[in-house]
Amino acid sequence: MTEKFTGAWRLVAFEEHGRDGEVIYPYGQDAVGLLVYDSSGRMSVQIMKRDRAPLSSADWQTIPAEEVKNAVEGFTAFFGSYEVDEANGIVIHRVEGHVLPDSVGKVLTRDFAFAGDLLILKPSPNRRVIWERVASANE
Repeated sequence: MTEKFTGAWRLVAFEEHGRDGEVIYPYGQDAVGLLVYDSSGRMSVQIMKRDRAPLSSADWQTIPAEEVKNAVEGFTAFFGSYEVDEANGIVIHRVEGHVLPDSVGKVLTRDFAFAGDLLILKPSPNRRVIWERVASANE
């Protein structure tokens, strides 16, 4: 099963489903992202809003805290190792590095399903992240 995960995946959608059935897109409907699983059991993921405001300065010492907060709220990333538990239909991510320091060391499980060239991960019952396999670096 691990070989089905191996490769690069482009973000199609990051969705949260509200109690009323409303679909919310925390990173926007046009969010971008890349998920990579390699054959040695390593993984990396980055997701961001396309419309993040540019920072007011290239000098980190002068950027207002609110600007940095807004930039970070529109981006997430982590890396670590992974394993596939096919019997339970989950992929397990062991976080070694994360944009949020408190997430380092966490073990994150996601239900998964494949549909053609799509990988659908469910980090929680109301959240769904849809990825499309990238065939080559030129696509």
